[in-house]
Amino acid sequence: MGSTYDHPGEQAAQDPIRLLAIRDTPLSVDEVFAAVGDDAAGGTALFVGTVRNHDGGADVDTLGYSCHPTAEAEMRRIAEKVTAEFPVRALAAVHRVGDLAVGDLAVVVAVSCPHRGEAFEACRKLIDDLKHEVPIWKHQKFSDGTEEWVGAC
Repeated sequence: MGSTYDHPGEQAAQDPIRLLAIRDTPLSVDEVFAAVGDDAAGGTALFVGTVRNHDGGADVDTLGYSCHPTAEAEMRRIAEKVTAEFPVRALAAVHRVGDLAVGDLAVVVAVSCPHRGEAFEACRKLIDDLKHEVPIWKHQKFSDGTEEWVGAC
């Protein structure tokens, strides 16, 4: 009987983490998508998080993200965990900090795997863990004059 993976292309890539960054400049879906291109990948899943115009029933006017100095190291830890758990060919994640407007890209992540199911699962794990574990905080200002901080951790 064969191994779990019938072809070397189905095994995890040697260095699948292609792009990890926290930036104070606009994010590019094209950059993240290009970073996860891999000839052995049959499926690529991409998630784009945008600033919406409401939260918790209140209208959002402005939003700002800030992060702890360890945020990129935490992103790497999570990326390494995802690449260990799934047959990831390539992975990329970028998060924005600073002041953002409604419609701006806040986070873009992508994962390429041999098959689509694995790509969806790995991408979901990546964004969920980034959101819950990386020390990035969101400061929302609402149109009624109130504001709130939302922490990742």
